[in-house]
Amino acid sequence: MKNRPGLCCTVLLTATALSGCGYLPGTGGDTSTVTVWLMKGSASDGFIHDFTQQFESEHKDIKLDVRIQEWGGIGAKVTAALQSGDGPDLIEVGNTQVAMYAQSGGLRDLTLEAVRDLGSKDWLPGLADPGSINGAQFGIPWYAANRVVIYNKDLFKDAGITKPPRTRAEWIHDTGLLNQGGRQGIYLAGQDWYTLSGFIWDEGGELAEEAGGNYTGVLGSPAALRAMSFYKELQSLGDGPRNADEAHPQQADVFAGGDVAQIVAVPGTAQTILKKNPELKGKLGFFPIPGKTAARPAAVFTGGSDLIIPDKAHDGDAAVKVVEALAGKKWQTELARTMSYVPNKAGLAGVVQGEEGTAAMAAGAAHGRATPNSPRWAAVEADNPIKPYMTEVLTGQDPETAAKKASKRLTDELVDR
Repeated sequence: MKNRPGLCCTVLLTATALSGCGYLPGTGGDTSTVTVWLMKGSASDGFIHDFTQQFESEHKDIKLDVRIQEWGGIGAKVTAALQSGDGPDLIEVGNTQVAMYAQSGGLRDLTLEAVRDLGSKDWLPGLADPGSINGAQFGIPWYAANRVVIYNKDLFKDAGITKPPRTRAEWIHDTGLLNQGGRQGIYLAGQDWYTLSGFIWDEGGELAEEAGGNYTGVLGSPAALRAMSFYKELQSLGDGPRNADEAHPQQADVFAGGDVAQIVAVPGTAQTILKKNPELKGKLGFFPIPGKTAARPAAVFTGGSDLIIPDKAHDGDAAVKVVEALAGKKWQTELARTMSYVPNKAGLAGVVQGEEGTAAMAAGAAHGRATPNSPRWAAVEADNPIKPYMTEVLTGQDPETAAKKASKRLTDELVDR
């Protein structure tokens, strides 16, 4: 998950103080303390308490010291911990951050555990693929979240639409019907590059292609240009800004006004909408982003978190046991139900079928992807050339020329320095 901006705050979630709760391997004690860094907002206090209590009851020789971290500044903090060997034994990281940390050479190779104990063949690709570097699995998928379409049921009903669209063609048709009588059929910001990425993958294209360890931007491929053309058609059916992303202004605030029929967002955005406009309670629906055919939803960008273990962990074997529990069926089910996340395996999607938004998210996650698995991708997002490219196309500039320029900037940013 992205843009989760500060200094960490530490919360000890076991009743035993650090100075007396256990011993490191080889010191003569029979209890090991596993220090775990989890990110703020990823799991509730109740989930962490229950997990800690049950795990420790099942593993009498292991104590957990769970410390909650802020997203802001976490990259430098994790990198320093990996280098020093004085950091935690287990760390939650954003799924697209694994390559950056693996480049340092400070991560434990978890390939054996992934294949033998964790059923890696069933993992969601948008979580598993970023955790795999040169055939070795360094990141173990923990949870996923991705975009769906949030819609106003009353506006759909007023337009005579009785069921959500399942194909792109139906989506365009229905959005045209909705885009009447002072309504916006859809609010889609011009620089929502996450949504564009899904359309590109759906067409069989890529943002950048890798060869021999080097990445080349390919926004000018026929597939990527087709995706941008569809994005332009869809975006034109509303009044979203062509030169800003979905946070400027916040699209939830726009939707809360009541005259927007659809937005593309994670399901949790619905809570923000309802806080702004409680009158919309019971009127919000969710469906997966439609695909090219009704056979499957569109590809989506999969955000979420992986679990990594430093090579210099004080007790890596004990940390592996914690990972196996967090990534296993029982606690995946509990986390999904508690936090409305998508579990790390498509086969567990049924545990969220009672939640419309999460179920729609899970349907899309089965076809999810992540950004190019380059340790330099964070530099791309710091000054993302895809955003101005989108604006240029939406304001009438030649798509091929704009794509060529943006692809060159992508290539330059992805050069390993």
